[in-house]
Amino acid sequence: MKGILGRKVGMTQVFTKSGKLIPVTVIEVEPNIVTQIKTVEKDGYNAIQLGYGSIREKLANKPSIGHTNKANTTPKRFFREIRGVDSSDYTLGQEIKVDIFQEGELVDVTGTSKGKGFQGVIKRHNQGRGPESHGSRFHRRPGSLGSMRPARVFKGMTLPGRMGGETVTIQNLEIVMVDIENNVLLVKGNVPGAKKSLVTIKTAVKNPGKVKEVEELNVQNIEEKEVISENSPQEEPVVENVETNENN
Repeated sequence: MKGILGRKVGMTQVFTKSGKLIPVTVIEVEPNIVTQIKTVEKDGYNAIQLGYGSIREKLANKPSIGHTNKANTTPKRFFREIRGVDSSDYTLGQEIKVDIFQEGELVDVTGTSKGKGFQGVIKRHNQGRGPESHGSRFHRRPGSLGSMRPARVFKGMTLPGRMGGETVTIQNLEIVMVDIENNVLLVKGNVPGAKKSLVTIKTAVKNPGKVKEVEELNVQNIEEKEVISENSPQEEPVVENVETNENN
């Protein structure tokens, strides 16, 4: 098991050499710092704590500053644990980069879904609506809540309420490209969360260590266009000689 923290940048698409289009999510993965190592002897389980997103010391409290000082690093905005790892493979203050993953590897991505506020049963639970005409007053209301006795609402009833803002994990996503130079991962498909939100990328639980064959991408070099500044001299327009009709 291995994992890393990153930020969701957005979605785009890439093409393979054969012309196949692949929708991908761009995840910016700055180097993570191991801020704590937990062992079975001391904590009861094996795990590492990763710190992501440097912040100014002014914005961090004293406990957080003291915690990151042990790892000899700057204060971090996010801290997450990665369980199921071999603690002996990591050291305090170690830097973990995007190169721990390889192209074609299957991963599980966890994020916080977009909040949609208070919603009804049709949008929240995909229920059907009632008749729209003939004097019907039942359009988008929830249906029957059950029997008369006991006179209460049972737990788990699909009712209106707050939707979104939940921790969601999408499993078995394929890594299309690993850009070590720019600290970027391209993951096939969509990833939960809004833009600039925190996501956790881990080894796939159901397919650990599985690596698919990846077709080579068609990466084109984009040439920079020459931009003419306003102060640069511009050529005067050429006016062609037009013969005038003397009769007009």
